[in-house]
Amino acid sequence: MDLAALPTLDPAALFQLDGPASGKRIVVAMSGGVDSSVVAALAAQSGAEVIGVTLQLYDTGGVAARKGACCAGDDIRDARAVADRLGIQHYVIDHESAFREEVVEQFADEYLAGRTPIPCIRCNMGPKFTDLFRMAREFGADCLATGHYVRRVIGPAGPELHRARDPARDQSYFLYATTEAQLAYLRFPLGGLPKPQVRALAESAGLRTAAKPDSQDICFVPDGDYARIVEAVRPEGVRPGAIVHVETGAVLGRHDGVIHFTVGQRRGLEIGGQPEPLYVVGIDAVAAEVRVGPRRLLAVSAAQVIETNRIGPLPDAPLLAKVRSLAKPVPVTLEGPLGDGASTTIRFAAPEYGVAPGQAAVLYAGDRVVGGGWIAATES
Repeated sequence: MDLAALPTLDPAALFQLDGPASGKRIVVAMSGGVDSSVVAALAAQSGAEVIGVTLQLYDTGGVAARKGACCAGDDIRDARAVADRLGIQHYVIDHESAFREEVVEQFADEYLAGRTPIPCIRCNMGPKFTDLFRMAREFGADCLATGHYVRRVIGPAGPELHRARDPARDQSYFLYATTEAQLAYLRFPLGGLPKPQVRALAESAGLRTAAKPDSQDICFVPDGDYARIVEAVRPEGVRPGAIVHVETGAVLGRHDGVIHFTVGQRRGLEIGGQPEPLYVVGIDAVAAEVRVGPRRLLAVSAAQVIETNRIGPLPDAPLLAKVRSLAKPVPVTLEGPLGDGASTTIRFAAPEYGVAPGQAAVLYAGDRVVGGGWIAATES
């Protein structure tokens, strides 16, 4: 492939290499999508030795792949084809068993416990970073590069994790658990680029993934049907129960399992004829009870956050928190330690709605990711 066909970008700046790229070795995590394909192409353009690694995360075992997923079937073939076109080494590592145990089964268990999980963060904490980090070290690589839309910025205390330049593509929420040791080794060359430019780079390089649709956040959930996955993985755990008005105690209906519900949900309750709109305000998995009420009962003043991680020093500046991946960051204060797995409390400056146990609370100082943890409980 003629790498000169790629528009000129500064590889040293993109990959933050210490010195010339020649003589360096870059391992690229290749999912088979356009983003990681472009990272591999840019790495090859730099003059460094490039090794592509693809994790086979699932294909069988009750988890169905689909179009728009990643790390299975067609995506592995696409990654291999891109590597062949670039003339780089490519390895496929079977991690299906670890992915099922660490991500899919935990996803099912969280839903059965009445929480709303985020498997993408679990995947980044496990197979995608921990295992790829180890493999890259074994290859003797100078860094591990991925196609995530975040930025690695060198600050006064060392590497920092920042939001992507393109807010519509930012993936920093899903990477809050990145450790400082990992961040020292990781590179995110797409964090300063808009997606249209990334696709243009793929097209100019003649990569077969140039027009490939973006992967979905939860790659192993066919058609967004979470319940079907939970039922396939933990069929013995699904129990029917009652839908109860949290204020009156009245039983308003029945359900086929708490796995079908999440805090803040309004649609799909099938309890028509109520004087006001009702939302899921709580889930009691032990009693198999879905509790509903008016929207005002969703207001939360604080959240307990567990298993926290901190990236860099805590700032003097005000903190912002995102409690859902698509939520707007809101002002908070921190009550307790952050990092090293400690539990803490974040207190919202104004009532926050739809805060669901099982989701992540991610803390920011401006564009910098300070850290975060899992939401365990909330305060009204």
